[in-house]
Amino acid sequence: MLSRLFAPKVKVSAHCDLPCGVYDPAQARIEAESVKAVQEKMAGNDDAHFQARATVIKEQRAELAKHHVSVLWSDYFKPPHFEKYPELHQLVNDALKALSAAKGSTDPATGQKALDYIAQIDKIFWETKKA
Repeated sequence: MLSRLFAPKVKVSAHCDLPCGVYDPAQARIEAESVKAVQEKMAGNDDAHFQARATVIKEQRAELAKHHVSVLWSDYFKPPHFEKYPELHQLVNDALKALSAAKGSTDPATGQKALDYIAQIDKIFWETKKA
């Protein structure tokens, strides 16, 4: 009797953990842009102290970008997205690997490669928001 009295009257569902608008690939893109910018600055400065500081910043920003990509993959994208975009799992993996490579490199090409993958994720993300 009590279980029926306190049973929910309406069943609800959501496609994300929080209201829409919380997730955005722009966060990953901004951090990845920072990685590439630091890599470019490192190429033009031989000061050992500058290089050490730049390395720390580059590695922190790459980790933040990886975090944002991972959150999109684990929290935002849902099974219907993966069904519609079967390349999404591989694309996220490639982006994470590219960010790891950029984290360990001073070559801006590695930062650009990460940005290219994030741009592809961004395109899919916004297509899912329209649906």
